Amino acid sequence: MSEHDQFRELIEGYALGALDANERATLEAHLATDCPECSKALAEARLVVSQLAYLAPPAEPSDMLRARVLQRVRADAAASGVRGGQAGQSQPAKTSVPMWLWAGVAALLLFSLYSTWESRKMQQDVADMNQRAAAELNQRKQLEDELLVAKHEAWILTDPTSRKIEIMPNDKSMPMVEAMWHPKMGIYVTAQKMPMPKKNMVLQLWLIPKAPGGKAIPSLTLRPDANGKFVLLVANPPNAMDATKALAITEEPADGSQAPTTKLIWLGAIS
Repeated sequence: MSEHDQFRELIEGYALGALDANERATLEAHLATDCPECSKALAEARLVVSQLAYLAPPAEPSDMLRARVLQRVRADAAASGVRGGQAGQSQPAKTSVPMWLWAGVAALLLFSLYSTWESRKMQQDVADMNQRAAAELNQRKQLEDELLVAKHEAWILTDPTSRKIEIMPNDKSMPMVEAMWHPKMGIYVTAQKMPMPKKNMVLQLWLIPKAPGGKAIPSLTLRPDANGKFVLLVANPPNAMDATKALAITEEPADGSQAPTTKLIWLGAIS
């Protein structure tokens, strides 16, 4: 092994800051002779080390790695300070850590911060995409439900087996409510210019059974819209049409009632 091969191994460790004090002193003494081959090798080794931070994958350095680097820097600085004090120097001790190593550590930390920022930005972008996708799915589901209801209503209104029921008001100044009852598809109730119920109240549909002494069977509730339009679809009536003699509407609390709490405002017999 030639002298240069021996120093070549030390040069690589020197560039990484991994030599002990004796090895570093031996190599620095040789470099002081201006050996062109070893000086070139050292420059190449430092270039490789300086590029390590940029070749690293986008991940934050572990606490163990950061602690070891900082411990090494502090140890070298402390060792330099001790040597300066023993020589009786009054000036502040100079660290023996080369500037390129400081630059490498700074580059690694900056790269870690950038990687963390990129990771958080990507996570936020993914969250935004998921939120938009969920909103689009909800909108699509709503449109599909509305289309299904429209088809349901159209079937009830156009099928010849549906029966028309006129639900008349007790007060002649109020509008009539019209219902179409299909034996399988349910009841479609509609009206225009309906009076708005009192605050925290709704209009509730009731099925009046044919059985003597039978109690009114509660169905769905609804409030008219701002224009007084009232549209109610009862897909699954709580009673069969053949067992029902009339439909009625009352004004009830917002959650509905199990039995009418007010008088019947609208009533329509099933002929």
